[in-house]
Amino acid sequence: MHGLKTVFLSGTTIFLGFAASLVQAQTSITIATVNNDDMVRMQALSANFTDANPDIKLNWVTLDENVLRQRVTTAIATNSGRFDVVTIGTYEVPIWAERGWLVPLDDMPEEYDIDDILPSIRSGLSIMGVLHAAPFYGESSFTMYRTDLFDEAGLEMPAAPSWDFIKEAAAAITDKSNEVYGICLRGKPGWGENVAFLTAMANSYGARWFDENWQPQFDSDAWANTLNDYLMLLNNYGPPDAALNGYNENLALFQDGKCGIWIDATVAASSLTNASQSRVSDSVGFALAPDNGLGKRSNWLWAWALAISAGSENQDAARRFVAWATSGEFTEFIAAREGWANVPPGTRASLYTNDEYLDAAPFAEMTLASIQAADPNDPTVAKVPYTGIQFVAIPEFQSIGTAVGHRFAKSLEGSISSEEALANAQWVTSKVMERARFLKE
Repeated sequence: MHGLKTVFLSGTTIFLGFAASLVQAQTSITIATVNNDDMVRMQALSANFTDANPDIKLNWVTLDENVLRQRVTTAIATNSGRFDVVTIGTYEVPIWAERGWLVPLDDMPEEYDIDDILPSIRSGLSIMGVLHAAPFYGESSFTMYRTDLFDEAGLEMPAAPSWDFIKEAAAAITDKSNEVYGICLRGKPGWGENVAFLTAMANSYGARWFDENWQPQFDSDAWANTLNDYLMLLNNYGPPDAALNGYNENLALFQDGKCGIWIDATVAASSLTNASQSRVSDSVGFALAPDNGLGKRSNWLWAWALAISAGSENQDAARRFVAWATSGEFTEFIAAREGWANVPPGTRASLYTNDEYLDAAPFAEMTLASIQAADPNDPTVAKVPYTGIQFVAIPEFQSIGTAVGHRFAKSLEGSISSEEALANAQWVTSKVMERARFLKE
């Protein structure tokens, strides 16, 4: 008891000083992430992490996909240390890791079970076999559709539809007077928005960004057919102002009952079948992404992943957060809170052998089949010198894709023709590749 008296007799100042030292000992990490449903859910549930790690404070910066990419790229490239944890994807990770911008994740906790990550997802986030970003969710793309509208039109969606069938079905189920649009597709400009979709679509049409000598191919018939069909579908059967719609906008339209067909990321499926989020949750079907009979479908491969900036001064705390947010245990935590259908998909093989998940998620098997069918090393009908399905895995693609995406959006708005959009895409891509010394000037 004497010791206790001594402490209290020392006065309030020492007690307050001790409390202040605890506050100062808390490490603050800043996390930049995209405003997709799964990431918003991660933030909402992050108290589970901070309760277990009271020495770490989380600061969140949640942004639209295009804005996120711009800010994160600038911060990482300048080694600013502004963000400790960044949400990036399969395109950025190998390029940034090779430049030394990311912290290798080669010492994750043993219970993390890195070998459970699906091989294609893990490979896309690694360099020289070392993981440099941990996948929060993985995705391909597939066809989502309103089964009630198909029944009313007397149509049956094939498990593996063609683009000709998609055109026929979109025409049959469009009812613009009641704000039901036959098809919704990404129109918002950006290399991860309209260009991602159109590149995957172009692959199925026999188009490619470059030939084997890195010559741009936008002057090909295959690209003309791709863009003209895309414009026809959205102009005739799509929602108004389609050039403003990216992933989130089309998700909201479908949830509100305004889209008959939507070809996009497999990760959207849980939101569409969630009765608390979707007016049409009980009438959503799933099929593979369309093809054109040439051996390639319009499906892509992507992962939104959490990486640690090499410029971070709080790498140990950042690693603890990344390990928590992408772990199997976090998956089980979400399942207990919000149901198995809402857990982040497409990253761990064990999820697709979990009967509780398979029973709760009617899209699970189609998602896995789409991911496994996507081959970034063989993305096109004709041979190409690059890897990547909905992107070209070279540093220059981010700027090229953004420029090309704006021209395609202008064409969708009707301010330029498809011929002008493709001619401009050919010109700007050639110029960038010349400056990058891929081509001779």
